[in-house]
Amino acid sequence: MNKIFQIAIDGPSGAGKSTIAKRVAKELAIDYIDTGAMYRAVGLKMLRNGIPMEENEVLQKMLDETDVDFENERVYLDGEDVSDLIRTQEISKQASDCSAFAIVRNKLVELQQNMGKRKSVIMDGRDIGTVVLKDAEYKYYLTATPEERAMRRFKELQAKGSGETYEQVLEDVNKRDYNDMHRAVTPLRQAEDAVLIDSTNMTIDEVVEFIISNIK
Repeated sequence: MNKIFQIAIDGPSGAGKSTIAKRVAKELAIDYIDTGAMYRAVGLKMLRNGIPMEENEVLQKMLDETDVDFENERVYLDGEDVSDLIRTQEISKQASDCSAFAIVRNKLVELQQNMGKRKSVIMDGRDIGTVVLKDAEYKYYLTATPEERAMRRFKELQAKGSGETYEQVLEDVNKRDYNDMHRAVTPLRQAEDAVLIDSTNMTIDEVVEFIISNIK
């Protein structure tokens, strides 16, 4: 395929969006845009430059001089490969804190939209098809029952030695769903032109194949 196209995948927590998006990107030889990693990169730059966690002119100036891009599954901050540097617990907290600022979100949405204009990309999140890539040629809303998503998460946590019960994980999934769907800014919802994929009884391979089979 020589034409530039965008694939947007939205859906609730635990639906397998990132796993599916990475697989599709690999199959189609396009860039997977990890939007969460972009917030981590901004958090890293704030930490490096001693910029306080406040929405002010200093942060805006830094954002004006910031570029984040992806190539071959690596994350580049102002041209530097920071893929490994942004995976620490400290940077995770920085990313979470700075993502609450509108000026940070606006900057990263602008970067994401620019990427989608100059190369073929796939992105996943909560508002990709409704806000970030509203004109994407291919849109999907990937979901599964709360019980299935909780079970997937529970098995992951068990493998890591976590002591959380299935009931606790299910409660967390339901709480997160409610918060995502009722937040004031860009709540989670299915775009009108998005194809619904219920992966409750589907394997990862089946979902990937379904998406790829629709790309013309």
